[in-house]
Amino acid sequence: MSIEFRNVTKTFGGARVVDDLSLEIRDGEFIVLLGPSGCGKTTTLRMLAGLETATSGDILINGERVNDVPTQHRDLAMVFQSYALYPHMTIAENIGYPLRVRKLDKADRAARVQRVAAMLEIESLLERKPRQLSGGERQRVALARAIVREPRAYLMDEPLSNLDARLRVQMRGELKRLQHQLGTTTIYVTHDQAEAMTLASRVAVMKKGQLQQFDTPLNIYNHPANKFVAEFVGSPSMNFIEREGVTIGIRPEHIQVLTVPEDGAMEARVYVTELMGNETFVFLSTGDNRLIARAPADFRADVDTKVWLKLATEKIHRFDPVTGNRLQDSQDFSGLTCKS
Repeated sequence: MSIEFRNVTKTFGGARVVDDLSLEIRDGEFIVLLGPSGCGKTTTLRMLAGLETATSGDILINGERVNDVPTQHRDLAMVFQSYALYPHMTIAENIGYPLRVRKLDKADRAARVQRVAAMLEIESLLERKPRQLSGGERQRVALARAIVREPRAYLMDEPLSNLDARLRVQMRGELKRLQHQLGTTTIYVTHDQAEAMTLASRVAVMKKGQLQQFDTPLNIYNHPANKFVAEFVGSPSMNFIEREGVTIGIRPEHIQVLTVPEDGAMEARVYVTELMGNETFVFLSTGDNRLIARAPADFRADVDTKVWLKLATEKIHRFDPVTGNRLQDSQDFSGLTCKS
């Protein structure tokens, strides 16, 4: 299924929640709508589902305008943050409910429920009730209920946000495997950039209702369209240094922390260090700037220790200090220093 938003705007009480959004999604893509709370990503998903009406603009599915098509006729399956399972039904009944509504006969329902349960490895849970399941198991059931419908597209609104960190990582892998296996167009909403980077074929980064960049995860990370995207995508976020009428950006992994001076290196002082297990985050102060660098796990330095920073100049980004837009022209940064 191909999906297109053409200059779509949604207002609530005069406030533009989605502002002139244009987006083309190809058949079979896994698209992530990424941005902070209130950026309009969930509203965008709800307009596609037919749960909200666009104030202006057009929404097309396979080239057909669907603005006035009721939700039940769009053939889309939604997976919510809350799971929305029926507590009085068994897991098998929950998964098969969409097929029951469609009046499929009992044998066909049972066969499809069994097939999807096997796909998600929850066959042993089919006779249980939702209250007997863990959060991760409930999420699998919610996914199974969406998959069993065999819709034209899946719409997922932060489906992993209620899970703990370990389960989120596990379920990300499951979702990626499932989407590859099913090949069904998927639109996924999240504020978690790790989910976006690992799941998406393309990411649409949004801010205050406006699309900031729509590209592959790799291009968004390596070639951010503006300072907002550069800062929002990446953990820890990109460092910024104000210099001679331009904003310089560099990611923590592109700063090498030296304990002895070297030609061209920038002097700094250690503010604090955080051991993360396989690496150490080094927080640094240099003049009026506060930076963060990634260092090996065995890096040790006391607070206020003098160090020197070597920047990978070929990885430096330049942004307009007024608009925040990325500046494309190159410049030699070999002598980059900060006042200290």
